[in-house]
Amino acid sequence: MDKGKVLIITHSGDNAVVNTVIRHIQAFGGTAIRFDVDRYPIATRLTSVYAGGRWRILLEQGDDRIPLDDLTAVWYRRSYHIGKGLEDLLEREFLPSAVGELRRTLFGMLEGLPCFQMERYSVYRRLDSKEEQLRVAEGCGLRVPATCITNSAKELKAFMTETAGPLVAKMQSSFAIYREGEEHVVFTNEITPEHLETLDQLQFCPMMFQQKLDKALELRITIIGKEIFSFAIDSQKLPASRVDWRKEGAALVNDWQPHPLPDEINRALLQLMDTYCLNYGAIDLILTPEGEYYFLELNAAGEFFWLDERCNHAISRQLAAVLLHRAERRE
Repeated sequence: MDKGKVLIITHSGDNAVVNTVIRHIQAFGGTAIRFDVDRYPIATRLTSVYAGGRWRILLEQGDDRIPLDDLTAVWYRRSYHIGKGLEDLLEREFLPSAVGELRRTLFGMLEGLPCFQMERYSVYRRLDSKEEQLRVAEGCGLRVPATCITNSAKELKAFMTETAGPLVAKMQSSFAIYREGEEHVVFTNEITPEHLETLDQLQFCPMMFQQKLDKALELRITIIGKEIFSFAIDSQKLPASRVDWRKEGAALVNDWQPHPLPDEINRALLQLMDTYCLNYGAIDLILTPEGEYYFLELNAAGEFFWLDERCNHAISRQLAAVLLHRAERRE
């Protein structure tokens, strides 16, 4: 009996959590196919054919020829570095077009697959809108911080006057600056008087500004299907992590603890997932000293490996179960 065939979209530099999920899929009796997109197209080939009234899709990896038209599920985990190595094989003028066609081919194939997906590429693109996330979260009953998204220094100053309190600034995407070949991630930062002197530069790059909330705890909520895994960290224990815990992520990695949520927060979070029809979500919340929970953002491809290790890989097991329809999921 067919117990499920799952395609995993990732890259060769991904962490060990992918193999953990694969082991769980195999333990359930399913089949897992790992597609490292950074090996496409140099080491892998992808073909879609419509003929004789049916579609056929073939993934070639080394000597393996793997049919994909009988997939039962897709886990879109990561799609980093598509076309890696082409820069050494193609003339520079052809490189952007070739990588563009690779992306269109891969994502076009995935979008058209008539099977369960966690999640479709188009859903990830919708979730790029942090503004919509905040609107939807508020509509589901979650508190959200006072927020201003702008490239207008004048409107930002008006927002600062209206909120009458400290602000933080953040980018709406995974933002990094590359200097001398090194990646420098742009974290969330508090607005200081020095920043106010350079507000005119805001015109060239919009940013998101939010009221700075006092934090009793910061939470990472991982929801898979209908199952909620809630963990919290005291980010205020280290000076560098007080505004953005990721700055001291390695130092705090073992300090995360399970954190039961109030029933009304659980219901609101599940309603948020229902609204987007998501089966995987990594959600960031803040718990204030007054006991109020605030929604910050939802990431449909957010990381969970360090939390998985804190709960004996229960998150990975649930993910495998949802992919194989061994657990309740949203269709």
